[in-house]
Amino acid sequence: MPGKANILICIDKRPAHARTACSPNWQRSDGADYAGLLTFFVALPEGGSMDLRFQPLRALGLILSLALPGAVPAQTANDQVHEHTWTASLTADGQPNLQGDWTNDTYTPLERPAALGDRALYTDEEAAAFVKSRTDRLNGQAANDIHYDDAIWQAEKYDKIADRRTSLIVEPKNGRLPPLTEQGEERLKQQRATQRANPAAAGAPSRSLAERCISWGNVGPPMVPPTYNANMQIIQAKDVVILLHEMMHDTRFIYLDGRAHPPANVQWLAGHSVGKWEGQTLVVDTTNFTPKTNFRGSPANTRQDIFATEHMHVVERFTPTAENAIHYAFTVEDAATWTTPWSGEMDIRRVAGPLYEYACHEGNFGLANILRATQLARK
Repeated sequence: MPGKANILICIDKRPAHARTACSPNWQRSDGADYAGLLTFFVALPEGGSMDLRFQPLRALGLILSLALPGAVPAQTANDQVHEHTWTASLTADGQPNLQGDWTNDTYTPLERPAALGDRALYTDEEAAAFVKSRTDRLNGQAANDIHYDDAIWQAEKYDKIADRRTSLIVEPKNGRLPPLTEQGEERLKQQRATQRANPAAAGAPSRSLAERCISWGNVGPPMVPPTYNANMQIIQAKDVVILLHEMMHDTRFIYLDGRAHPPANVQWLAGHSVGKWEGQTLVVDTTNFTPKTNFRGSPANTRQDIFATEHMHVVERFTPTAENAIHYAFTVEDAATWTTPWSGEMDIRRVAGPLYEYACHEGNFGLANILRATQLARK
């Protein structure tokens, strides 16, 4: 009959390396075949989390909108349905190979500008214009801005890539951090009241972890790229994945040997990470943080004044999508800081190595001069 559509929807939850497209030769239970039907292959995320529990319904809506004449689906950053057709090479231990030198460098801010509302994606033209505006700003540094020559200091051997995402955060839908809890608000007030409130530095502990060359915060998790040196090397062995970050020479271990997290009173700035493979995806669970951990990405893109607590829990997913690309997604929850969990995603791309040591302590004249000037001022 006119307008009638026979549709077969094939939903595959198997590991990516085992997936195949729907076959028109598949047999129905009544013995008939599916030849002539309009077929769609939907590859669900492997090991889908609670945040993705409605993905089949979203996929169905997209499919129906494509099948109906004149229909145009509304697209958001985390509603895109992809067919996984690429299979990663394997290490000698039989694991998907993530090894190499990578960057998560981007101009995309952690939080979406409020003026964009729930708009998750730029057009291609808007994304290119956004990157150009930020690059022009970098190269157009005022002559009297003498802190650094940013165009030299922050330059890399590779270019920034235009990304259609308007924010790294994809949940909540407005692309912004959730409201703080009452506890979080109280801590924020205290942080703002004490952060550099006293210009007379009593000693090194009175300065930030970044100024002291201890941690920039970009190691995470979640990994929020810094202003520059947003590079990392991934090394794999049978029972561990190692992330070596250029900034600030931090090394993070993800244990794959089945060990449990240690007791809650054992804490690290970057937490304690254990992982497992779900098909081609490395799923990493991290707890045991300290209350000194803040989310310090690029100061131009990321708030510097929010600290989580030792109750924070982060789940990350590293999925290779091409020889030179990894899709990175994460979910953060801390009931003592935010009213709801929040999630984000970004692309990690391969770059030419090697990574060089970021000798922060050896070149940290700023901290020594701050403390020296303070002591001289007291005489």
